[in-house]
Amino acid sequence: MRVLLDTHLLLWAAGSPQRLSRTALVVLKARDTALFFSAASVWEVVIKNGLGRADFQVDPSRLRHGLLLHGYEELPITGEHALAVRALPSLHKDPFDRILLAQAQSEGLTLLTADRELAAYGPPCKLV
Repeated sequence: MRVLLDTHLLLWAAGSPQRLSRTALVVLKARDTALFFSAASVWEVVIKNGLGRADFQVDPSRLRHGLLLHGYEELPITGEHALAVRALPSLHKDPFDRILLAQAQSEGLTLLTADRELAAYGPPCKLV
C-alpha cells in the first residue's frame, strides 16, 4: 500500500507515536507500505509553528530530515495537484488538507487521516 499521511498523523508518527491508533500503527509498520509525506505538510508546520500553535511545536527542518532518514518519500506540490483542488467538493475548508487530498487522488495514494471531516470525502481517504 502507498500511503500519504496528513500533517497531524505525520507529526504523531515522528514525535508522539503513542497518539496513533492501532490501525494507523499496523499500516505504518507493514512491510509492504510505502510512506509518503507532502511538501504541503512541511509548509503547514512552518506556518503554524511560526504562529505559535502548541500542536506544531517542532522544528520543520528536523522533521523533514527525520522523515527522509526513516524512509519516507517526499511528494512535491505540482501544478496538476493545485488544479485538482478545484474539483473537490467543499466538505472541508482547510487548504492544506485539500491539497493533500488532491495529491493522493492524482498520485494513486491512500491518504491516512484522523480527521473525520477529511475522511468524509471517502476514498482515497482512510480514517485511522
